[in-house]
Order: sequence, then C-alpha cells, then structure tokens
Amino acid sequence: MSDDIIDKEEKEKEFQQSDETSHSDYKPTDTKNESVKHQLSGMYQNWFLDYASYVILERAVPHLNDGFKPVQRRILHSMKRLDDGRYNKVANIVGHTMQFHPHGDASIGDALVQLGQKDLLIDCQGNWGNILTGDGAAAPRYIEARLSKFALDVVFNPKTTEWQASYDGRNQEPITLPVKYPLLLAQGVEGIAVGLSSKILPHNFNELCDASIAYLCNEEFHLYPDFQTGGSIDVSRYNDGERGGVVKVRAKINKLDNKTLVITEIPYGKTTSSLIDSILKAIDKGKIKVRKVDDNTAANVEILVHLTPGTSSDKTLDALYAFTDCEVSISPNCCVIDDNKPHFLNVSTVLKKSVDNTLGLLKKELEIKKNELLESLHFSSLEKIFIEERIYKDVKFEQSENLDAACEYIDFRLTPFYSQFVREVTKDDILKLLDIKMARILKFNKDKAENTILAIKKEIEDINNKLAHLVDYTIDWYKMLKEKYGKNYPRKTELRNFDTIVAAKVVEANEKLYINREEGFIGTSLKKDEYICNCSDIDDVIIFYKDGKYKIVKIADKMFVGKNILYVNVFKKNDKRTIYNVVYHDGKEGFYYIKRFNITSMTRDKEYDVTQGNPGSKIAYFSANPNGEAEVIKVTLKPNPRIKKIIFDKDFSEVAIKGRQSMGNILTKYEAHKITLKQRGGSTLGGRKVWFDNDVLRLNYDNRGKYLGEFQSNELILVIQNNGEFYTTNFDLNNHYEADIKIIEKFDPNKVWSAALYDEDQQGFPYIKRFTLEQSSKKQSYLGDNKENKLILLSSVIYPRIQVVFGGNDGFRDPLEIDVDEFIGVKSFKAKGKRITTFTVDSINELEPLRFPEKEENDYQEDENDNDEEDMNEDPDKGKSTTDIIDEITGQMKLFDDEE
Repeated sequence: MSDDIIDKEEKEKEFQQSDETSHSDYKPTDTKNESVKHQLSGMYQNWFLDYASYVILERAVPHLNDGFKPVQRRILHSMKRLDDGRYNKVANIVGHTMQFHPHGDASIGDALVQLGQKDLLIDCQGNWGNILTGDGAAAPRYIEARLSKFALDVVFNPKTTEWQASYDGRNQEPITLPVKYPLLLAQGVEGIAVGLSSKILPHNFNELCDASIAYLCNEEFHLYPDFQTGGSIDVSRYNDGERGGVVKVRAKINKLDNKTLVITEIPYGKTTSSLIDSILKAIDKGKIKVRKVDDNTAANVEILVHLTPGTSSDKTLDALYAFTDCEVSISPNCCVIDDNKPHFLNVSTVLKKSVDNTLGLLKKELEIKKNELLESLHFSSLEKIFIEERIYKDVKFEQSENLDAACEYIDFRLTPFYSQFVREVTKDDILKLLDIKMARILKFNKDKAENTILAIKKEIEDINNKLAHLVDYTIDWYKMLKEKYGKNYPRKTELRNFDTIVAAKVVEANEKLYINREEGFIGTSLKKDEYICNCSDIDDVIIFYKDGKYKIVKIADKMFVGKNILYVNVFKKNDKRTIYNVVYHDGKEGFYYIKRFNITSMTRDKEYDVTQGNPGSKIAYFSANPNGEAEVIKVTLKPNPRIKKIIFDKDFSEVAIKGRQSMGNILTKYEAHKITLKQRGGSTLGGRKVWFDNDVLRLNYDNRGKYLGEFQSNELILVIQNNGEFYTTNFDLNNHYEADIKIIEKFDPNKVWSAALYDEDQQGFPYIKRFTLEQSSKKQSYLGDNKENKLILLSSVIYPRIQVVFGGNDGFRDPLEIDVDEFIGVKSFKAKGKRITTFTVDSINELEPLRFPEKEENDYQEDENDNDEEDMNEDPDKGKSTTDIIDEITGQMKLFDDEE
C-alpha cells in the first residue's frame, strides 16, 4: 500500500549506518566446504526481524484500543488540531500530518481518502472518488474535509489521551486515541505485514451498538459483516471473523425481463469495471451466452446484461455467480495489535475488549469531571466564606507585613470552617482568593452563591450515581449513539444462505460432441463424424462398450477411447433418475442376466464392468433412460427341443433398480438368438418430489424446506407474492424466486381463492372477490391495476367465512359475519369484486368454515392401451407367427454352418 512506502533517502541512510556496524563483526564461514552448515548473518541476522516488527507494529496492523493504523491515527489527530468547524484543504491536512508521520505525502493522502470513503469519521466535500466504479479522488488541492460530528463525539478527549513524542521529538502525538465505540469493526481494515496479514470486515453501525448493549447485559450476540456496496452474504462459515473462516458475497441480480438481467449491487472489494471485465472473460470462454453488457452506473450500480435469444435467464443468473466475480469468497483474518504484540482474535472478542475499553474511558471521564466539580465546589465554598466573613477587611489582614503573613492570617480565619470544605486549604487556594477583584466582591450575592454550590453538589451526586451504575450509564451511551446516528447507517448487505451452484449444470453447452466409431475417437473437433450431443468444455463423458466395460473421460478436442463403442453421452454426476436397462451374456456359455441401475459417481478414467467380468461376456441389450423409463423387450431363443416357449416378453418394470455392481436377475439359461425392443414404457420412478428451501429461495429434490408435492413433467408451481402479484413456473432447479413470497405451492387451475382488499379506485372501501388463477409466466396481480390497493386477507378455503369489525364512528355496530360463497360467485381474478360495506371498518378476520366439501370418487382410469398400436411398431417381428420366426432362425443358423 502507498502509505507503507519508506522514504528512499532514509532507507539508504539506515542501510549505510547498519552496514558499517554489522560488517565489523561478520566473519564468513568456509564457503568451499559443503559439509559446513552456513547461517545467515550480517544484516539478515538482525535487520529482518527489526523490519518485520516495525511493519507489523507501526504500519500495517491496527491497534485493538482504537482500531486505527498509525497513519490513520495521525491523520485524525492532525484534523483535530486543525478543527475550527470549517472545511480544510486535504493538501493542508496532509502537510500538517507529516509533522507526525515519517513517510511520504502520497501515503497519507491515500489513507485519508480511504477513511473519507467509509463515510463515518470524515465529512467530505468535493470529488472523493467512487467505491462503486473504482474512480479515484480528485487531487488533494481540490477536495476538502473536516471531522464528522460522530468523530468529535467518540474519538477525542485530550484529558484521557496518552501521549508520546513524535518521530522527530518536536510534537506530541497520541499512543492511541480514546475511542468510545468499536470503530475497528465498524470500518473494517485490511493490511499486509511481514509474515502475517490482517483482514477485518466492516460491520453494521446499529448492530454493533446492539451487540455492545447485549454484552453489557450478559446476553448472547452475533455479529455479521455489512458492506457499503450492498449485495448478499452467506455467513454460515464466517467463524466469528477468525482465521479459517470464509464468507461468500454475491451481487444483487434481478430480472428486468426474460431477455435482460440487471446488477444493482456488487460484492465487497469489487468495482463495476472489474465485475464487467469478469463477465466479458466468461463470455469469451463460452461459459455464458450474453449479447452485450451495458454499464449505466451513476449514483447507484446499474449493469444491464442482455441475453442472446433463447437463453434461460435463470440459468444465466446462476452462471454469472459460478463463472464471474458476481460471487466472491472472502477469508477474514482478525489480527490486531494488543499489548505491543500481534494477536489473532475473533470479532466477538474484539467487541468485548472495545466495550470494556469504552467502559473504562467513560469511568475515567466521569472521575475527571467529578474532580473538576469538587475543585469548583471547594473554591466556591472558600469564596463564599471569604466574602461573607469579610476576611479581606480585617485589620490584621490589612496590617500584614507581607504576602505570607496575609496568607497565614486568612488560613487562621478559615480554620473554623474546614468541615465545609472538600479538602484541605492550601496556599494556592488562598492566593487564588487574593486574586478576586473588588468588583466581584461588590457584586457578590449570597443566594446566588448558595444556588451555585447546590447545583455543583447535585451534579456531583449525579456523577456518583453514574459511577455506581457504570454499566447502565455505558448502555445509555450506546443507545444515545444509535438514536443519534443509527438512522444514517441501515444494513445494506442481505444475510442469506446460498445454494451451491454446480458449474457443470449452469455452464453453456457451447461445444458439440462427435464420435468416429471405426477408429475409436471422440471429441469436439471431429466435425465430419457422427454427432452425439451438445456439451461444455468442463463436462465428463460416459462410454459403454459392447463387452460390458464402461468409464468416464474428460471432454477433449480429440481422444482415442477404443472401438466397439455401444453408447456415449455426457455424464451427469449425482443423477439418480437416469436408469440404464441392460441384458448381458455372462461368458460364452453362461446365463443371460437382466439388470437396472443408475450411476451417480465414478472415478475418471477408471474402467468398470456391467457384467460379472468373465471372459467372453457381452451386452445383448442396452438402453439409457433419462427419467427411469422401463420398456418391454422381446426375447427370441435359439431352437432347442427342450424349450417349450422359444419367444417371450420381459418387462423391465418388474426388475428392481439396484447398484451398478449388482449381478442382476437371470433372464434365461438358454442361448438367445436376439433381444429387441417390443414396447416403450413409462417412468417407474414416479413424478419428481419437489421441496422449496425458504433460506436460499430455491427448489430442491433433497427433502429440504417446504414440500410442494410430486410433479409430472407438465405440472407447474404457483407463486403468490405479498404485493398481490402471481405467476407460474416449472420445477427446474435453476429457477430463482424473490424473497417476498406469500404462498408457493403446486398449481391447481381449478382452485378457488377468496380475497378481501381495500380498493383505492372506490374510495378505499373494502371489497371481496372469488376467483381462480391462470397459468402465466408473466407476473399478474389479482388486486387490480391500482398499485395502492391493499390486501386484507387471502384464503383458499372452499367455503370461507369472514367477520367484519367496524371502527371509528361506526364502532357501535355489531360485527358482520359473511359467508363468502353465498355473498359472491367465482369470477376472473381481474374482476372488481363486490363491496362489503360503506361503513368504517376496523378489521376483517377469517372465521372457521361451517361447511366442508363432500368427498368425491375418482372415476377416471388410465387407458393402458392408448399407445399400443404405436409402441408395437418398435417390434421388428410384428405380424410374424412363431413358426415363421423358427424357420427364419433355422435358416440363419444353417447359413452360418455352411459358412463355417
């Protein structure tokens, strides 16, 4: 960092001085003898440790007491000395700070700009740069600054500050500033020293106040980062800011429409320029399909991402998190200076120590103020007695030979009143009495003097009470800070749990996979050969061979995988719904086995076997089914006098799905002539069971969150938002949902909803309506076009009842009960509805229904034969009799024998 650059001349001077002293004692070892172990000596022996200690203690790591690095502390001290309530040129502040900071003006200026951009301690004027875009501040001669009111309240108090001489001995500077707030956690800090680093993330102003109060009340508290740039953060692994923890920070991305995404908040530590650069790199690598990116950032972030036609906005949104800086991981490292040594702490410990320090400082301030009041009370009492007793007019006082004699006489006269004084009367007190002007004595008012003494005593009593209840006083201090300044610092970063985005699922399939079966090659560059499927450059490919072997390999431009390839496709890890249906021949003379299995994970390039591994084994029938389909196969055996039935069918749905290493079931003990597909079947896995995880606002199939039901391929999800808008989606895991969801469930187009609302177009009178919702990927509102309409209640009860409670001038009326089903019929969700009343309504509440729907029997039955005619077309032996098939097999076998 620029504030860590040591002046070149000073460094050369130190080098020359230390070089002269160190080389005088340096004796080189035998450099030619390899058996001798050499040790670093000279300047490396002592200088490096001194330099490392200097960087750690005096430059890069903040102090625990006030949360400042030395350059920051010196800047604030200089600004306090310059403070007159008006703005000062930054160049002037930098120059003044150089009295205390032994490094260059550039490092001081950069540190001052960084402090100003945090918007806490410094009131800035002019162009101070932009943390969103990364634009730098104007030159120091053009911008101005002064201390903020908050800084003046919590950072400075010369009476409680410990001082030390500056680097040149000409001035005094604070060892640490008496900060009465956890500034270290509020501002955050980042520094790289020698052998260690510090990275403390910024936290929310109000939450720090609340946590401080909770600690003083012996209550549990938790602190999580909050960034000026906004975004959202997953703190599940924050580890209280200690070493080893990590947080994920995401940009805030919304859908402007189906073809445009808009980024409105960016991750901490990133700028709009660096974020756009990362998006452009992902586009160049083919990770995402984006037409163009526009940066409209001004006071707020606005980056428009225009998608190419046909690109899924949800999938692209995930891809932005997976392949760009829209999601970053930050590893905090809470390293601070305490007791002149670096310590690795956690955020909670830093806060506790800060609160303890604040408690001590407030106590010290109270004690100082109390002593000042006691001194004031002491002198007020002396003055009152001195004037009331007219000691200054005594003859002996007037005839005193010298000042000492006068002091002795006054002390003698005051002796009877010693019990009224706070402490013993000293000569300095008497001399101070002698300095009272005659005009003050003439204007002396006894009642006023007594009132002053009483006010001082009351103030001292108040301080004593605060000291006796110091914890409560400190709690009030934090409450005062929160009330006075907290409204300026709302939380900007949303706390959320993030779902893990699998890159392979969201990367664009920007490549095409080809195969050359004759030569045994697969790859993306074999454009003249057989096309298999689309893929991405990070996909794996699964390959099955005719002898039962299979393996997965990495996508490549061209790769030799061997001949006799039976099946090739992109491998989906952890996919439990892709089911492989296989019949294999175990060895040359073995049985035929049938099996069903899935493959969720494999080791890349390792060879596996579908069969039992006996020599001569081969696959007789194979199919890959993406949704667990189970077909019917037709098995034709070779003629044998002992076989009564030479042709039979086998339904794969009768075979249980087991692990890939299972042997399978015996299909037949006899030699098979051929095995063919007879009829395609449906899925044996049933519909997809879908859950909605409200923490991450995503769908899942893993039993996390609210269960939405079992979905077939054409079924939809209904989403109703708190603002009255609704829409439907499919159950794709890539879908994104907003946080303001009122209801999410399986969509039923026949479900009747009842809503009570205040209609602003009708003078705000309450209306009620019954309606059904329609399938729509576009958001629509059942509350009407007026955005001011307000929902009172929404119910999906079949026969709902409501109670209307009157208020205002109509509060004397008895509550009105309405049977909604009888009150209004079911209409479109766009209908106005029916007005409930013109009287003033206090509340509308839903009552328990009195009627319930009768159970209805389901008379619908599935017709299993609807597609028989079409499926039979798959059978190559359709229309042939058993005799014809046997004759055909016999002829083929005879032809084979003749060829032998």
